[in-house]
Amino acid sequence: MVQETSTAQYILQQYTAASGGLKLQNSVRNAYAMGKLKMVACEYETAAKTVKNRYGSRGAESGGFVLWQMNPDMWYVELAVGGSKVHAGCNGKLVWRHTPWLGARTAKGPVRPLRRALQGLDPRTTASMFSDAKCIGEKTINGEDCFILKLCTDPQTLKARSEGPAEIIRHVLFGYFSQKTGLLVHMEDSHLTRIQSNGGDTVYWETTINSYLHDYRPVEGIMIAHSGRSVITLFRFGEAAMSHTKTRMEEAWTIEEVAFNIPGLSVDCFIPPGDLKSGSISETYELPQDETGKSGIALSAYHAKVAALEKAQDNWLTV
Repeated sequence: MVQETSTAQYILQQYTAASGGLKLQNSVRNAYAMGKLKMVACEYETAAKTVKNRYGSRGAESGGFVLWQMNPDMWYVELAVGGSKVHAGCNGKLVWRHTPWLGARTAKGPVRPLRRALQGLDPRTTASMFSDAKCIGEKTINGEDCFILKLCTDPQTLKARSEGPAEIIRHVLFGYFSQKTGLLVHMEDSHLTRIQSNGGDTVYWETTINSYLHDYRPVEGIMIAHSGRSVITLFRFGEAAMSHTKTRMEEAWTIEEVAFNIPGLSVDCFIPPGDLKSGSISETYELPQDETGKSGIALSAYHAKVAALEKAQDNWLTV
């Protein structure tokens, strides 16, 4: 146990050094990044049918994102893709997100970092987040030998992030650090949530996000991953064997601009929306019913995608 922890600390020290060093990272008071993303695949599966949509170069849903960060623990992101725009932020005390279909809602539980910033944009926060991790072995990722760090969320935090009938029962994070460069090249994040409806069946949602980080280049001395891809899998299953659904989405992203210590960026940039509501996470777990009674698979897949995205919003945006 002690060896696993001390090995993990050594790996994180190597990662911090490879990313530009602690002195340089501590000089960053705020940061800005702008990137582009493209949904390259979407797949929706039920026990009976599977719908696949692997976009060609012209048909892909393209979009972009802009994010700002400021010490301590403040961030704001705007993400637009496929005609929809999502905003999310953290003022250091609470996390919120705004979607077209539910408006502005708070996320329950303690503040946590923005996932997109951990995808090779914020080495200091990444190292801090893995500070309690254990080294559980080695694995080759895309031809690179990597150390694996594993981090499990403690039961108290899981309870704080649960709400109503929706109970988060597991959250595990794996970081794969290159033995050659010391940098983070792959991150795997898995949430399991149990929902007990009134008098109904128990339903489970498992959200798994795999992110691969590429093209590290220095920006003002700090190593930044300038491209990558993420595969998001949302698996819904219950007590009935034929009730499962599985939604899989894949995005590719590139970083266009990064800047540190932007003059004029203040805490006012991270103020939550005025119409913020405390939304129950359970409101959006079940797929919308088709009001016309039709069971068109394309419409069902669209509904599933929208509902699943909202269901996984906290998991997708934050770690």
